Amino acid sequence: MRKHVIRFGLVLLVLIAGLAFYLTRPDRAQLSENAVAGRTPQLTQVRDQWFPTVRVADPIGWQNGQTPTTPAGLQVQPFAKGLDHPRWLYRLANGDVLVAESNSPPREGGGITGWFMRLFMDKAGAGTPSANRITLLRDANGDGVAEARSVFLTGLNSPSGMVVVGDQLYVANTDALVRYPFRLGQTRITAQPEKIVDLPGGGNHWARNVVADPDGKSLYVSVGSASNIAENGLEIEKNRAAIWQVDPAKKTFRIYATGLRNANGMAFEPRTKDLWTVVNERDMLGSDMPPDYLTKVEFGGNYGWPWHYWGGYIDDRVQPQRPDLRQYVARPDYALGAHVAPLGLAFTADMRLGERFGNGAVIGLHGSWNRVPPSGYKVVYVPFAADGFPVANAKPIDLLTGFLTADGKDVHGRPVAVIADRTGAMLVADDVGNTIWRVSQPLAAR
Repeated sequence: MRKHVIRFGLVLLVLIAGLAFYLTRPDRAQLSENAVAGRTPQLTQVRDQWFPTVRVADPIGWQNGQTPTTPAGLQVQPFAKGLDHPRWLYRLANGDVLVAESNSPPREGGGITGWFMRLFMDKAGAGTPSANRITLLRDANGDGVAEARSVFLTGLNSPSGMVVVGDQLYVANTDALVRYPFRLGQTRITAQPEKIVDLPGGGNHWARNVVADPDGKSLYVSVGSASNIAENGLEIEKNRAAIWQVDPAKKTFRIYATGLRNANGMAFEPRTKDLWTVVNERDMLGSDMPPDYLTKVEFGGNYGWPWHYWGGYIDDRVQPQRPDLRQYVARPDYALGAHVAPLGLAFTADMRLGERFGNGAVIGLHGSWNRVPPSGYKVVYVPFAADGFPVANAKPIDLLTGFLTADGKDVHGRPVAVIADRTGAMLVADDVGNTIWRVSQPLAAR
């Protein structure tokens, strides 16, 4: 009996050593982050992985007045500190700012997959329980710091997107779109929510965003997939990996676009009024592929997930294949790099960041957990042309950096939502640094 125990122990040690050996030799990127970015990114052969590359930077916060870094001609300061995992931002008409303090709901499922998922989330600073609230921040004296803070709304379920239409505030919980009666200037809502539509919850990609059409008649809600590539079956992916168009008056919805693995930030391009979004693409195809992206969202558009990516490249891991869909897959408009995890999106029409950043999109790149070296962990600017599309041959321009330490091992924070404040400065939610940063021009430059 003792011999069997010893043998079993030796086998277990060998397996653990083999796993440690594999994890310390992850797939390494062969291209730079920016090489896999732009309207015509450099694409390589995929490198299938039975176990993902894992390289999660340790969260260390901001110490002793540390801040992110801006380009010359801009400055950054905290707008609000000491928040609890601030994810999403919304500016009200009077300049007040709503922040959704939110995190993933409790993860379902056990086994080794569930254990690893919880481990990665804890290491990335996303393992704490969700505060499930919206907080109102007010900068009454205009000095760029929110001196007033109040709990605006509670009783939510992993909330993310927010939008006001008329006298109603809509909130996208992870499992439902709800609304509340709203009056500009109030500092707390105590009314009970009215459900507009249920949203599919559970699985991966919990955050839901909501934006209103410029005419206010339709709402658009982003709903990410429950899995990486539908490995748990398509049944649980019903109405997911999609953007919904919701009629709030009738409390109905239709699928506006599909094949979007995990769309988050959505915004309307100011000249054309077209809807744009940023999307997190699939994992376990190596550190260089495929690119996450920014794209105009066409009604009825299919962007490929799970069978295809980047306009028709086939993912052989997804079975059975759907070759009949390939010719209808839309190619995204602009690559952002592999595994950069784009979440926030805003256009700069309402921002005053100087001529260099005068016409384009700003995007919060939350940062990779599965690429070596790490990618993302910054806010970038994508210049747009007069036709309402990104400038040809333009690469993303760094706008707010310094979240990741120089050696890539530690992270001060991770950017998420990006919006303009009432003065034209840019606000950035940092969910690991528990801070909202304010990027502006010095007064002398305005």
